[in-house]
Amino acid sequence: MTGYGKAEITFRNHKLICEIRSLNSKSMDLSVRLAPCLRAKELDIRTIVNQRLERGKVDLFINEETAISNQQSAISPVNWSAVKTYAAQYKEQFGEVPAEVMAAIMRFPDVLKQQDESGDLTDEEWKSVQALLNTAIDGFIAFRTQEGAALQAMFNEKLDGIADLLAQVEPFEKGRVAKIRERLEQSLAQLSAETQAQTDRNRLEQEMIYYLEKLDITEEKVRLTNHIKYFRETMDGDGTGVGKKLGFIAQEMGREINTLGSKSNQSEMQIIVVKMKDILEQIKEQVLNVL
Repeated sequence: MTGYGKAEITFRNHKLICEIRSLNSKSMDLSVRLAPCLRAKELDIRTIVNQRLERGKVDLFINEETAISNQQSAISPVNWSAVKTYAAQYKEQFGEVPAEVMAAIMRFPDVLKQQDESGDLTDEEWKSVQALLNTAIDGFIAFRTQEGAALQAMFNEKLDGIADLLAQVEPFEKGRVAKIRERLEQSLAQLSAETQAQTDRNRLEQEMIYYLEKLDITEEKVRLTNHIKYFRETMDGDGTGVGKKLGFIAQEMGREINTLGSKSNQSEMQIIVVKMKDILEQIKEQVLNVL
């Protein structure tokens, strides 16, 4: 299921921004990009995310951004002692130090001392990072919950559509068996008198009843209705693995609809079955986005 969460805090004169994004995936696929000061805590951060999120292709970013109000404090200090030493050595060898040489000296690695902020986190700092991460995850889960509510509304609408189509089958079903029996009787009447005389009427009746029972769709209708009911109950329930359960139920619904289609010998019923299949495919596509 798609999701997005974001949070930020001020940390070591910088701003830490945490973003979490996800796409649907059958398992947990976590990608992490961290600011240098947090790389030592990557395993702990992964553990927190894995504990709170069940599955999905999740991208976690914690970036470091210099705060505008703290830019002055973030300026690297100059090692003036090193500047004087380099300048004196140059002057001793070549005389006066030109501006371009002085500019080059100012870029020497040991002249500009970069502030080292990648050291170990203190307990307070780590608590702040944990709070940042959990706040972003809270927003992420809230986003997923909102998406889930929209999906549930869509599922209920599609299930109503299948139930309505199933009800439309009944008028065609009532006269269907009678028409089939009548057609068989007409075909038998076209046989010669000698053939009819040799026909075992009892055996014929048994075979006809067996054939007509094979075309009966009462069981399929009952099972499909029960699957629709169970789909709704599963959506309303709690626990993990709901998406997988809904996927299994959708498969069973598909089997019943396919059986309806194979037993339908009227174009009107077959059109209804095709519409059912179309709606069910839409449900199956979206079930993949359910946790």
